[in-house]
Amino acid sequence: MFDFLEILPFPVIVTDHTGVIESYNQSFCRLAKNRPVQGDIKTLFSEWEMYDGNLVVAKLRNKPYLLLPEFFKKEEKAFIVYFVMKGQFIEFFQQKMHELQDLKKLYETIIENSLDVIYITDRDGNTLRVSSNIEKLTGYPKESFIGKNVKDFVRKGKFKESMTLKVLQKGEMVSSVAEIDSLNLKTAIPVINDEGEIYKVVTFVRNLTELNQIYNELNNALKLKNRYKRELDNIKKSDVIVKSKKMKEIFETADRIANVDATVLILGETGVGKDVLANHIYRTSDRNEKGKLIKINCGAIPYHLLESELFGYEAGAFTGAKQSGKPGMFELAHKGVLFLDEVGELPLVLQVKLLRVLQEKQIQRIGSTKPKEIDVRLIAATNRNLKELVGKGEFREDLYYRLNVVPIHIPPLRERKEEILPLVQSLIEKNNEKYHFNKVFDKDLKEFFYNYEWPGNIRELSNLVERLILTIPDNMIKFSDLPEEYQNIRVDSLDLVDQAVKVNDMGIKPLKEAVEEVERYLLANALEKFGSTYKIARELKTSQTTIVRKLKKYNLLVQHHSS
Repeated sequence: MFDFLEILPFPVIVTDHTGVIESYNQSFCRLAKNRPVQGDIKTLFSEWEMYDGNLVVAKLRNKPYLLLPEFFKKEEKAFIVYFVMKGQFIEFFQQKMHELQDLKKLYETIIENSLDVIYITDRDGNTLRVSSNIEKLTGYPKESFIGKNVKDFVRKGKFKESMTLKVLQKGEMVSSVAEIDSLNLKTAIPVINDEGEIYKVVTFVRNLTELNQIYNELNNALKLKNRYKRELDNIKKSDVIVKSKKMKEIFETADRIANVDATVLILGETGVGKDVLANHIYRTSDRNEKGKLIKINCGAIPYHLLESELFGYEAGAFTGAKQSGKPGMFELAHKGVLFLDEVGELPLVLQVKLLRVLQEKQIQRIGSTKPKEIDVRLIAATNRNLKELVGKGEFREDLYYRLNVVPIHIPPLRERKEEILPLVQSLIEKNNEKYHFNKVFDKDLKEFFYNYEWPGNIRELSNLVERLILTIPDNMIKFSDLPEEYQNIRVDSLDLVDQAVKVNDMGIKPLKEAVEEVERYLLANALEKFGSTYKIARELKTSQTTIVRKLKKYNLLVQHHSS
């Protein structure tokens, strides 16, 4: 049955389909020598390792051999013929086979763990390999694609289009965006052999819907982070100490209107911090990321220059104009905020132009015939009563109502006493850091700061603190270190001449008794005149707790309440 084996010049062994030895030739017999050749072929060899079902590396009598199996049928019976080759290069071959197996595992891992669907075909469009996540995309398991041709899938409607077929037609990479159940980016790449021919096509399908969702979530997280950063920067940079109920309400309002484009009108005396509030609104708003905060003081620039500063000018618009022209403050503040300080000083002629800008959202440079679109939020501030100016004809009523959309009045420092000492401490710390000092104010000096009226508000307070820190050499700064103009301030509201006790009428008595008598008389008159311990403390330039303690000492509080 196997006589032909002897014709072959190399060792051959034949098994049935289960591996049981059926026959062999003399060449193999000499190879096996006296070892019986029977039973399962794997037991004949001391080692047996099969690669991909068509190659076997084995050892016989401690010598390596390479076996090439071939399947055939004879008389309706299946057999396997193993052609045995000496294994001089077996170890090298095994190393390469292990490397190929490692590459195969890596290849499998990449395909099965990729977020993209990976689809591989041969040059004819037959499916060789596909990742498991294709089931999520199409609803069909990957096994239903293996070995099938993509043309059949298109014809049966399983695929709307085939990127593989497009590559085979064009001979180059193709991409497209399509919506199946979601938005998908499909890219097919040809694999070229040494002859320059396409022999495989690899297609990648990426779900853009999930990526867009991740992008949006990341973008929202970044916006939130930037918002928190702006708020932290705002806390660090702000010169306003927010302690009073009124100031807390003001800053809460500022936060609420930060991201709307309504015009804000900040009112208050000089030096109360109108520019600081404008800074806070800008830093808290989204415009902080898009544009700049541009400031201009309408009262500090001459009229003939103010128009060109606000609206800009074209080249040659007037004598002395730059050849390149110049953008105005409105253009510089595009996408940002323009802060018009002392808007009450704006001339009537420019009020008309400002009104037009607010209504039409356009500016026109001096010397230009074309309007220009702008996107600017306006914050205005003044220490004047604009309503009164309207009545006198010095301020346009229509502009007043355009500006007065969100009015915010900042109270003077004397009406928010609880903020004075924290503000003083903050200014001391900032100046110490700025000038590398380590100075402090004593109790009496702080008491003066608390009770003083501060007609110049925060600006005056800041100026005095810096002046004391720079001019007084000692680290401990006292009340006596105050400039003369502050030390000479008297309690003008009390007529001390009429209410003081004349020394001549008192006679000679111990100094302590005389001081207490004068003190009691002064407190009694102050209590009758002002009625409030806070007002008395303010007029006598001391603290309210000191006034209460002394009134109790002289039993004046009880007398006052009983009367």
